[in-house]
Amino acid sequence: MAKQERAIRTRRAILEAAGAVFDEHGYASTTISMVLERAEVTKGALYFHFPSKESLAQAVLDEQVPFGTVPPQPCKLQEIVDMSFVYGRRLLHNPLLQGSVRLTVDQATPPGVDHSGPFRQWADHVVELLEEAEKQGELLPTVVPRETVELLVGSFAGIQLMSRALTGREDLGHRISVLWAHVLPSIAVPGLLGRLDTAPDRGARILAALDEDGELMQGAEP
Repeated sequence: MAKQERAIRTRRAILEAAGAVFDEHGYASTTISMVLERAEVTKGALYFHFPSKESLAQAVLDEQVPFGTVPPQPCKLQEIVDMSFVYGRRLLHNPLLQGSVRLTVDQATPPGVDHSGPFRQWADHVVELLEEAEKQGELLPTVVPRETVELLVGSFAGIQLMSRALTGREDLGHRISVLWAHVLPSIAVPGLLGRLDTAPDRGARILAALDEDGELMQGAEP
């Protein structure tokens, strides 16, 4: 058991180090030596878990979607909103998530690395929630869930890139709030709009509450 726990910790340390290096240098300029130095592990330990740079990059990409985990809400539109703010908040400080996002938009990744996966995974997950919202009468009748979700995922990807370029993502909460201010009136029934919390600090408040309850996702600091 102790050996297994040590292996889990080592794998996590490698992933977090790789995330940081991929974020700083991009896929093409990242080397295994850089990751080894950052993770402070042996080459054998790294290759035990990840046989190649491509497999390491894929593992970093595969970690992305769980960072949007939030407590379930009776109102599914609020739950979707919460996911965006929590994800944005975690993106400020978590190197693994930062590296995963960098790889998602990095066109230099080779064909063996599926950097499109997070886009599909996010879309599929949010479509399920939006369809629940539709069943609960939260949406306008003109809403097509898949089209709306793909617009949201693409818009979020763009604003976080712009936020990173302009402010190091420090204004990302505000930009997410502005995004929802424009999107929600076109998809939510009017009676719901005033009850949805889209304040820029929404993510920080959710993570603070999770931290107090001891439920903060491992490796996803606020």
